[in-house]
Amino acid sequence: MSCSVAGPQWRKVHSVTGVVPRSRHGHRAAAIRELIIVFGGGNEGIAEDLHVYNTVSKQWFLPAVRGDIPPGCAAHGFVCEGTRILVFGGMVEYGKYTNSLYELQASRWLWKKLKPRAPRNASPPCPRIGHSFTLVGSKCYLFGGLANDSEDPNGNVPRYLEDFYELELQPVTGAKGWNIPDTKGGGPSARESHTCVAYAGLGPPKLYVFGGMQGCRLNDLWQLDLNSMVWSTPETSGSTPLSRSLHSANVIGNKMYVFGGWIPVPESDKRVAAGTEWICSNSLDSLNLDSMCWEILGPEQQDDIESQLQNQGPQIDDPYACWPRARAGHCSASVGSRLYVWSGRDGYRKSWNYQVCCKDLWYLETDRPATPEGVMLIKSTVSALHVAWRPLAAADCYILQIQPVVRFPAGRPVEPTGAGAQTGADQHPAGTQSLQSPNVDTSGPEQKASAQHASVPSEETKAEDKSSGRGMETSESKHCGGAAMEDSSSAQQQQPDKQTSSGDKTGDLYTNADQVKENQDGSMWFDVGVFKSLYSEVSHYFLPAEDNQPFQQNKLPGPQDYQGREKRELAPGQIYRFRVAGINCFAQGDFSPASEFKTCQPGFPGAPAAVKISKASDSVQITWEAPSSPSGRILEYSMYLAVRKSRSSSERPGQMAFIRIYRGTKTSCSVSSSHLENAHIDSSSSCRPAVVFRIAAKNEQGYGPATQIRWIQDPVKLRASASKPDGSAEADPDAADSSS
Repeated sequence: MSCSVAGPQWRKVHSVTGVVPRSRHGHRAAAIRELIIVFGGGNEGIAEDLHVYNTVSKQWFLPAVRGDIPPGCAAHGFVCEGTRILVFGGMVEYGKYTNSLYELQASRWLWKKLKPRAPRNASPPCPRIGHSFTLVGSKCYLFGGLANDSEDPNGNVPRYLEDFYELELQPVTGAKGWNIPDTKGGGPSARESHTCVAYAGLGPPKLYVFGGMQGCRLNDLWQLDLNSMVWSTPETSGSTPLSRSLHSANVIGNKMYVFGGWIPVPESDKRVAAGTEWICSNSLDSLNLDSMCWEILGPEQQDDIESQLQNQGPQIDDPYACWPRARAGHCSASVGSRLYVWSGRDGYRKSWNYQVCCKDLWYLETDRPATPEGVMLIKSTVSALHVAWRPLAAADCYILQIQPVVRFPAGRPVEPTGAGAQTGADQHPAGTQSLQSPNVDTSGPEQKASAQHASVPSEETKAEDKSSGRGMETSESKHCGGAAMEDSSSAQQQQPDKQTSSGDKTGDLYTNADQVKENQDGSMWFDVGVFKSLYSEVSHYFLPAEDNQPFQQNKLPGPQDYQGREKRELAPGQIYRFRVAGINCFAQGDFSPASEFKTCQPGFPGAPAAVKISKASDSVQITWEAPSSPSGRILEYSMYLAVRKSRSSSERPGQMAFIRIYRGTKTSCSVSSSHLENAHIDSSSSCRPAVVFRIAAKNEQGYGPATQIRWIQDPVKLRASASKPDGSAEADPDAADSSS
């Protein structure tokens, strides 16, 4: 499936919900996964609130921040490292600038004022606005800006800055101190309202400074090699953008996209300029940072230029507009391959007596969707599989496909690990039994895109109502109290033998790798449908159309494309393979790796639901609800914990070892610190390390599927704990997910 889109395309975001912030200019934005964090700026006053936009649910929200909350500021520095954001400088009142440094831990929405040490034999950076603040690795680079040298608090004596500082960050939180690097090659002249981006590519990391203001607008490009610390002006080809300031520049892939800002009036329009020298722009240019070639992706819109020069007010907001209006002082942030732009000074109204800002939100589609993570199982029944998948930043909809799996009897259940065969770290206390399982986690972003909040604050980790078919399922859910993003992942394993007795046998639970590579035998994939949501209750799939024609080009597929297609229902006790791909105006992306799930057979209980984890001082309390479909009387529950394996273990590297830590009829259990110290930290899913639990219910027929819960750990604290003698890991009590 492909479209004839030749280059990046603008898309206006409609139907935004939540607490929409006031329009403004001079604000800044940064992205944490699918979230855009917006702070500062103003319009008739400086804004103080922190706003967050969820690009999946199209929802704004105000997180409940705490700590050393900074005053509102404008034209400040704003960078993001993992889930922490650093804010430096800016205007706090008219003519009053600051050089304060604040840190926001977005996993807790916790502000903290930092006091890094000053450079040796030099002063720390002076208060300023309009500077650039760029993160590379564990260092932030500060360049330029505008200072106010007036001694009168109501006066303004501007001074353009050309100083260059390096801020070294600490691993978990805080900053060590400022340094003044010894650079060579001169460097860019003093300026403010410029942009600075970082790019590594195949060579050493580099900074690229473009444009800005120094009495007049600039369009020079400077490059700093961060290995040699040499400034240079690289040779470029193509049409260099016009001189500009208060524009935005963002790197996506190997390209720097430059949008908007103040630019000089084009020569062709000076006859009607009536003394006007500068206007706002909505041009879009890109610089290939490998070939250093400029490309004009969208020139100045002539209608916009004439409207500004003739002092016209804005036209009626066109819901079908295909290009953002001219603006300056807007904010921009990249989420995946999409570039989001919000608000900014409205170029149409620059000559009015008061400033009015754009209210619209746009994104630039630059590429087809990325490859998704594997499909996740939410619930299995006799005739349906409830599946979900994580969102892609650049997908408008998703195509889900299914493949029935026919296997010759090759797999076998994992044999019980008897007490006499246990050695080393695989030894278990009396009464506990080991379950060896492949690493089957296929986690990824949230199942429910409607989650309003997406920090990761909470002492409670909640697994949504998820149950697999017969056998082991993995379920991941993160609930963040008051400001939460819920993540769900699951994966089905082979069903327990129906003839398993009700006695206590490790053989009640079996394993089989759920995530498999796509068949190489030419087996056919069938369409389940095209979805704008992130889940589907799959009870049937569509057989190919008689003409076997693909979807129409230049058009997103929809339910109408399956009208008249023959359906085939899912069968009980059947294994099915799933894959999903994202679709946008460019094309369909690549399919995800395949995941296998199995429909239920009648008579066995479903998986326990609504699992919650709360951390106490020296233990973890886990509660759950009984299966929604017990298929009889529940005799007992078993809770398992993934543990570290001994070096002498003969299991495959991709497998996790489980011990039973609870067996009983209650719907709760406590996990002691001694068990947690021996827990395996699973880092296989989206770089989010987690402690893994599994819980299953048993009726007269035997054990049903297990719900797996991934208790997210703080990766920074894990790295720090790796140096401890016992290597124990500490979960963030305020976070269900605080990974980068």
